[in-house]
Amino acid sequence: MLRFLGLLVLISLSFAAGYVFGQLPLKPLTEKVRELSKNVMDTTLGIERDLRRRHGLVDAKARLVQAKLELADRNYGNATKELAETIDAMEQALHGTREPAASARLRTLVAQVKEVRLELTIGKKFGPGKLDGIQKDLDELLQK
Repeated sequence: MLRFLGLLVLISLSFAAGYVFGQLPLKPLTEKVRELSKNVMDTTLGIERDLRRRHGLVDAKARLVQAKLELADRNYGNATKELAETIDAMEQALHGTREPAASARLRTLVAQVKEVRLELTIGKKFGPGKLDGIQKDLDELLQK
């Protein structure tokens, strides 16, 4: 009998709690869920942008190193193509950059690579120091 009364009290309390919570408006709960989903989307988009930026910078660095190797082998046509692909990869990384300082720095690097490519196309000789400096700047941007 005591078990039956305890079970009856427990069932009636759970029914009353369900009734009370059922009468409460769901607006605060739905607002919390919306806010949480918005935060998750913002975080996901931020990670995606950062990943796109890093991928572009790594690709640009790989192309730049390949261009340096082509210059060492005196394959100037291939080096020019690699520099053009370096520029494309840097511009792709530029789309993923949100910080104005990093964006401005990346734009100056793109201008430097375009200048080196133009000098190479014209036939002007230069040392590997220019490309080493650009590679060092790309490494610094990758560290951020």
